[in-house]
Amino acid sequence: MWGKIADMHISNHPTISINGVLRPTYVEIDLERLTENYRAIQQQVGAAMVMPILKANAYGHGLIEVAMHMQKIDVPYLGVAYLEEGLLLREAGITTPILVLGGIIGSQVPLFIKNDLTLTASSIEKLEHVDRAAKQVGKQAKVHLKIDTGMERIGVHYYNAKDFLKASLDYKHIEVEGVFSHFANADSLDLASAKLQLERFNEVLKFYEDRALPVPIRHIANSGAVLQLPESYFELVRPGILTYGVYPAGDIPRSVPVSPALVWKSRVVYFKVVKPGHPVSYGSRWESDHMVRVVTVPVGYGDGYFRAMTGKAEVILRGKKYPVVGSICMDQMMVNIEWDSAYNDDEVILIGEAEGERITCEDLAEWAGTIPYEVLTNINTRVPRVYV
Repeated sequence: MWGKIADMHISNHPTISINGVLRPTYVEIDLERLTENYRAIQQQVGAAMVMPILKANAYGHGLIEVAMHMQKIDVPYLGVAYLEEGLLLREAGITTPILVLGGIIGSQVPLFIKNDLTLTASSIEKLEHVDRAAKQVGKQAKVHLKIDTGMERIGVHYYNAKDFLKASLDYKHIEVEGVFSHFANADSLDLASAKLQLERFNEVLKFYEDRALPVPIRHIANSGAVLQLPESYFELVRPGILTYGVYPAGDIPRSVPVSPALVWKSRVVYFKVVKPGHPVSYGSRWESDHMVRVVTVPVGYGDGYFRAMTGKAEVILRGKKYPVVGSICMDQMMVNIEWDSAYNDDEVILIGEAEGERITCEDLAEWAGTIPYEVLTNINTRVPRVYV
């Protein structure tokens, strides 16, 4: 399915390899799967533009490589969280429009404008600063106005938005391209909160209708809303984790058919027989009451394989699931294969499937007591990304 490493493209990230030797622990990214997911989302939302969100190293999938692929398939817009992410993409030759969704500080503004990055404006004071900076740079600044409809993060409160929108019309060096908000609970089965936020957002947007003004690009729909709230699609949607084939919550309708694009693998680097009563790993938290075979795998919490999964995690080895035993170390972990066979260099699947067995990032999230988002974004940059 995934091909041989020799047939894959290895990102030129400096931690990927030394003298062409690939680290035994690596992530495979299926770029065609990303295309399929993007098209499935586009089909769901109809005429709305789809802005894949590439923040946090493209949810662990590799910021630059994923952006290059998205540009290749002609996505209309890309979303990131920070200025630094936008600058990395521009330096890599990405020319697709990029919206930086996070808050900004004043000294960053000229860099946005010079690099044609779209800003999030979240107050009248920010608008004033952007207008001054744009005048000095000699270019129009493109902004999207952020309305807080219930997240209490950044943005002007919906009940104070009228003055904010009115002020945005007065700046000569700013182009207000969009206006947006963000759902706090669109991935919940109970959509009362999300529908209240949507109602508030629609009320704010009447500002333009009441004055017969052109309406900027409107957007509020994240992955959960793409799946559950078609009335929130407007002109643009912002799928994050859904782009990568993972659903934002396990119990909401899977109305868009997507599949994971990421597989996480490692290899056996050591094999030993452990006698009963001989504890394994730090803290001596696990021991067997009978003779077992234990293999060592070169991955640990320093790679993003959470220590909190100690005593719960499983891996797939030779088509069978086995438990991770003893405390997960920073760089290594041990797997109990009982009295089965395994050899050095055998493939170990951390996320993925083989011979009918499957381990998902949702499984890791459950073992670690967290959410799939954190599992994906915590796969460390020292783990090579291999692109199929």
